[in-house]
Amino acid sequence: MNTSKVEICGVNTALLPVLNEEQKTQLLLAAKAGNSEARAQMIQGNLRLVLSVVQKFAGRGENLDDLFQVGCIGLIKAIDNFDAENHDVRFSTYGVPMIIGEIRRFLRDDGPVKVSRSLKDANYKLRQEAARIQTQEGRDPTLRELCEKTGIAYEDAVMAVAAAGEVESLSKPVYEGDGKEIALM
Repeated sequence: MNTSKVEICGVNTALLPVLNEEQKTQLLLAAKAGNSEARAQMIQGNLRLVLSVVQKFAGRGENLDDLFQVGCIGLIKAIDNFDAENHDVRFSTYGVPMIIGEIRRFLRDDGPVKVSRSLKDANYKLRQEAARIQTQEGRDPTLRELCEKTGIAYEDAVMAVAAAGEVESLSKPVYEGDGKEIALM
């Protein structure tokens, strides 16, 4: 057994159990049947998998303990959603993308201001429509025009535009058009 010590979130990874595929399958089936001890053993037995994924994200300025914890959430989701009876793949084949997805979601959404998915979607629609008008008509559209074309309420559009940028002040203009400036206040 490898005795090199990597400690993350207070866990000495050298002491973690290593499960073979047969053990994982048995634990997954027991966990699916409601056995919380089997679920805990499956989580413990796959923390090294989380660590291996987290190491791919090292050097990005993020706290590795935070990434490890977020990766553990992805691992738990993978354990809870993996169907060992109907999947003809190893658990790690299913688990690694789930862990990576959870970490990427954290990195994407982790900012000083949390922005809802609906605002991000609205901003995307506004930018797409603005690009279409710029390309086809060779001009910059007004925010009201974009709202009419996309069906997004004007107030929601202002918030979506503001959410996409770095908000430094509530009184700083977030949009300039229609002959006037708009601030969050």
